[in-house]
Amino acid sequence: MLAGGYSTRFGEADKALAAVGGRPMLARVVDRLTAVVDHIIVSCRADQQSAFEAALDGVGGGTPVEFVLDPDPDEGPLAGLAASLAAVETTYAAVVACDMPFVDPTFVAVLFERAAGHDAAVPELDDGHLQPTQAVYRADRLRAVAARRLAADRRSLHGALDELDTVVLPASTVAAHTDWRSLHDVNSRADLEEL
Repeated sequence: MLAGGYSTRFGEADKALAAVGGRPMLARVVDRLTAVVDHIIVSCRADQQSAFEAALDGVGGGTPVEFVLDPDPDEGPLAGLAASLAAVETTYAAVVACDMPFVDPTFVAVLFERAAGHDAAVPELDDGHLQPTQAVYRADRLRAVAARRLAADRRSLHGALDELDTVVLPASTVAAHTDWRSLHDVNSRADLEEL
């Protein structure tokens, strides 16, 4: 789970800790993902870890939660993924941003199915853009591509998709499997209210 951003568009507070239905977004995402994964890795900054640990106390129903600290904070999601993927022992890994409080575990299971035999399965949003922060990746391939791109100071996660054998789930397929709220992230207080 990607959670290392500075939440600059959200205001003073860390959006991962913002309440949705009385619970921090971070906790909601973890709880929802435990239905489809065996282990959760939270990528964050060192200064976030203690607050995140407190927010996740008792969450996850026994699914192990591990924290991987960003080696260079604020380098973007690709850097967070590169650090996290070093701790992944499975062939495929689901990547979900901490600010997607309505992530649909059944849709993440669909992404795992579609990724089989490929490097990635990434959903398309209804506006035609891809959502690479709710996707499934072959861990070793993304780790290699991320390392190469970061070494060349190319930090775009979207750009990394061009180097992967990526299955794109068209918006119509996504709509047949889940509600639009599953894929939308919260960048501002207005986004949170809309969701």
